[in-house]
Amino acid sequence: MIARALLNFCLLLTSLLFVDWQVLADPLPTAPASRQLPDSAHAVTLSFAPVVKKVAPAVVNIYAKRVVREAASPFANDPFFSQFFGQIPRERVQNSLGSGVILRAEGVIVTNNHVINGAEEVTVALADRREFHAQIILSDPRTDLAVLRIDPKGEKLPFVPLRDSDDVEVGDMVLAIGNPFGVGQTVTSGIVSALARTQVGVSDYQFFIQTDAAINPGNSGGALVTTDGSLIGINSAIFSQSGGSVGIGFAIPANMVRLVVQAAVSGGAISRPWLGARGQVVTADIASGLGLDRPGGVLLNQVTRDGPAAKAGLAVGDVITAIDGVDVSDPQALQYRIATKPLGGSVRVAYHRNGQVLLGVLALVKAPENVPRELTPIKGKNPLSGATIGNLSPAFAEELGIEDATEGVVVVEVDPSSIAGQFVRLRAGDLIINIEGQDIARVADARKLLTGTRPQWRLTVRRRDQLLNVIVPG
Repeated sequence: MIARALLNFCLLLTSLLFVDWQVLADPLPTAPASRQLPDSAHAVTLSFAPVVKKVAPAVVNIYAKRVVREAASPFANDPFFSQFFGQIPRERVQNSLGSGVILRAEGVIVTNNHVINGAEEVTVALADRREFHAQIILSDPRTDLAVLRIDPKGEKLPFVPLRDSDDVEVGDMVLAIGNPFGVGQTVTSGIVSALARTQVGVSDYQFFIQTDAAINPGNSGGALVTTDGSLIGINSAIFSQSGGSVGIGFAIPANMVRLVVQAAVSGGAISRPWLGARGQVVTADIASGLGLDRPGGVLLNQVTRDGPAAKAGLAVGDVITAIDGVDVSDPQALQYRIATKPLGGSVRVAYHRNGQVLLGVLALVKAPENVPRELTPIKGKNPLSGATIGNLSPAFAEELGIEDATEGVVVVEVDPSSIAGQFVRLRAGDLIINIEGQDIARVADARKLLTGTRPQWRLTVRRRDQLLNVIVPG
């Protein structure tokens, strides 16, 4: 029995030695280099410190000072009180804090428009605590971006290079640098959580990079950078019910930033390519009705005659699915893809029509001002008294941020104490459609109908997608 047990043990030992020899002879495949565990003390101590040292000196604090005028008494707006005591305004200075990023060594800085909006004085504080008076050289509410300039007296300032934001992928590591809550420059890390977020609503061009790097109030205008120290976005907004970071932050892509900065340093206004068409998102029901295999894209419901889209072969009912091979999921994504292309070139447009996938070439041209604006202040006893109206053209519509019309008569400005402002309650951007049963196509049509007196006025106004019928006593 003992001899048999000893024999079995020897056989088992031999088999184990053979297995070990096989393992040594045929080692398992090694993991890719990008996923190896740290194999040295140096690898264990890797950090973002070199990136921060490179980028942080180019991230600045921005202090905006504005004067706010408000009533000194709760009775100040009462007509009876005002009759005897008049208006007694009170002024107070309101300060706001944000962040910015130096993009040119000569002192060109980008930030959010809402950081400096209405400011009478803007001060930029560098990372080394030096302060400079800043000049606002361009503010663009439509993108929520503003470009400032400071004078460093010939000194070359540190700056952050822009990266092609279309190269960024979900999962990329990013750093957010800014001045949250005014506590001083702060760095947070995270990843790109999503791309092409379009339903955020903090600017007209709703197309954002989403990140889980902590972004808080005061970070607005700060840098979102990749681990190579390149700028991929300007931190713009957070999603929060408490006012603090919950891991959902949004940044304006660098490609849009590049467009605005180039316009600012060239001394001109921002000129964006014009599509010459408008559309709506393709829902699951619409996709089913059109025979598409999935929802997505933009269903065109308006194509301007002789516009770029029409010349590219597009028509009402077509569904645009991609620009230069990049999918577009909704009108905001389509608008962004067109707006960030340079004028003078062209893009390839993929679209569906009657079950076929077609390609067109869209020329990138400016929106035309094919009718003079003819800005006209309206006076007298009529429903438009106190309003300034003008002829709408594609170029003027682009300038005013009107997306759903390219012709007609638009309200440009309204005196809030006038008949138009106080009784009709017109707003800038309203379209005057009809006066006394007569369609209004030009300012001249409105002026002709507003002469004389009437016991009452009938007015039809278009406000975005609503038609408002107003009756005003004469």
